[in-house]
Amino acid sequence: MIGTAMSPSHLVLHGLAIKKHADAGDIAGLIGLAADDTARRLDDAVASGRAVQVNGKYLLTPLARIALESDYSRHYAVLRGNADFFAAYEAFERINVQLKALITDWQTMDVGGQRVANDHSNSAHDAKVIDRLGELHERADVILGKLAAGLPRLDYYRRNLLAALEKAEDGAIEWVSDAKIESYHTLWFELHEDLLRIVGRERAE
Repeated sequence: MIGTAMSPSHLVLHGLAIKKHADAGDIAGLIGLAADDTARRLDDAVASGRAVQVNGKYLLTPLARIALESDYSRHYAVLRGNADFFAAYEAFERINVQLKALITDWQTMDVGGQRVANDHSNSAHDAKVIDRLGELHERADVILGKLAAGLPRLDYYRRNLLAALEKAEDGAIEWVSDAKIESYHTLWFELHEDLLRIVGRERAE
């Protein structure tokens, strides 16, 4: 393990920044804290004006988001200077380009030379993309292992990406990219956001 440990309260706010709009259970799983401890700290954040609660879900306030981002350089200074961790991050960015292309092929199809929305009626097409996702995951898992060696809480993504892939391979195709669940693409997007915050980069549009 490399780097400076975050305080639990900071971790809760970080988890909320990654999840955007989530309940205590969602955030607790991501950051590795107990759900009741996470809920208490979220309520403290609401009381202090760092978060708001709407229908049981929490959001960071704009000022809290700015304050959180200013703290990352202090919390992750050692990781940012670690050559092995940064090499793993750069390897992730390279495979991220491939994942984005794969998701485009999942969400759209080539019909008569034009890209159209994939209605998932062509099971052969979907099966080929899921096979490609499995191959990509094998390569990504090596990278994720190196990232988690530097920051163990990142193993959350490693475990859950594999679980989402296995569900998709078993026929529950919504686990490829459905935004309403922790699908492979949802988790990958959150992992990318997490890594960008750790290394101090901005997401490329």
